[in-house]
Amino acid sequence: MNFELFIAKRIIGNKTYKSSVSAPIIKIGIAAIAIGIIVMLIAIATGLGLQQKIRDKVVAFNGHIEITNYDTNASDESQVPISINQEFYPNFDDVEGVKHIQGVATKFAVIRTETNFEGVVVKGVGADYNWDYFKEFLVEGRLPDFTQKQNEEILISKYLANRLEFKVGDKFQTLFGNPLNDRPRIINYEIVGIYNSGFQELDAKFCIADLRHIQRINKWEADEIGSFEVFIDDFSQVEEKAVEVFKSVPSVLNATSITRKYYTVFEWIKIFDNNTYGIIVIMIVVAGINMITALLVLILERTAMIGILKALGSSNWTIRKVFLYNASYLIGLGLLWGNIIGLGVLFAQKYLKLFPLNPDTYYVSTAPVYISWDYIILLNIGTFIVCLLMLLIPSVIISKISPVKAIRFD
Repeated sequence: MNFELFIAKRIIGNKTYKSSVSAPIIKIGIAAIAIGIIVMLIAIATGLGLQQKIRDKVVAFNGHIEITNYDTNASDESQVPISINQEFYPNFDDVEGVKHIQGVATKFAVIRTETNFEGVVVKGVGADYNWDYFKEFLVEGRLPDFTQKQNEEILISKYLANRLEFKVGDKFQTLFGNPLNDRPRIINYEIVGIYNSGFQELDAKFCIADLRHIQRINKWEADEIGSFEVFIDDFSQVEEKAVEVFKSVPSVLNATSITRKYYTVFEWIKIFDNNTYGIIVIMIVVAGINMITALLVLILERTAMIGILKALGSSNWTIRKVFLYNASYLIGLGLLWGNIIGLGVLFAQKYLKLFPLNPDTYYVSTAPVYISWDYIILLNIGTFIVCLLMLLIPSVIISKISPVKAIRFD
């Protein structure tokens, strides 16, 4: 065992600092590290969790990339049909990372009851539709089944069900505009399921029904749809994949990423990253300053010991390492308690949903958390290294201490 590590362990092992005048300041430094790691863990976990939840809700209704006819405007209603007989359907082999593609169509409609009415967008889907996202959103009933013959089953949101006083099993009239004359087309739908994504902007708009109804109302052929929705494996590559998809489809078709279609939403959630980075910097600086203060007090309190070590021939760097070993122990202690408390809070929120949020503002009803050992380990290692590097500055004071004066120091 080398000399400086032996001295450091003797100081720590004897717990001499606990009975010294530096004890309160050292405890404050440990607490600052612990509080800092707690705040940083919560900030990262909730920031990433909120981003992923909002992103998944938008993707559930639109896919990652939307392929439409160039003549279609930005309306929510499908206008110019696309033939489903494309080289890229049903398997988009030309672009790596595409895991699913499905054909859909949308149309404006009015739900009418005896006492009320509501404007909605009916989204027609077929047998190729991926229900994975809506399985998570489903709160009552079941998902519709459009794999067999045409039917009148429909999935509506909890928001619309509450406004129109609907429940599973109810039937209602839906009025669609007729492209050939002024008389509306009427379909009597039956509610088989109610979903709640928590994204009110979308819940207030979309109902999911059979694609064949939209085709019949619009006088389309059985192989014509409004658009294709493309799902990819890695959301971080959505812009790059959108470009690849655009290059792979015929020139009469356009491909738009979900981040461009809902630009304001995704720009808003990007702000979470800036907030998280700001919190991390502030917490590390605060924790580092507290540890610097604790180390300075510890050095001043051990001035006589420093003088003795110098008189025995120890170099300045050897003595500095003694105090840096002590500081490493204190930083590690703060990180340990911070992780225990921080991860405890995160797991409690993940499984017990302790802290609610306003869905009108944040699009979720409870604060979501994303827990990954990758960022937890990187955060701890980064915090430890940065704090230790910050402590190199005050440790320089050791080289300024004279052995003779230090030994006589009281």
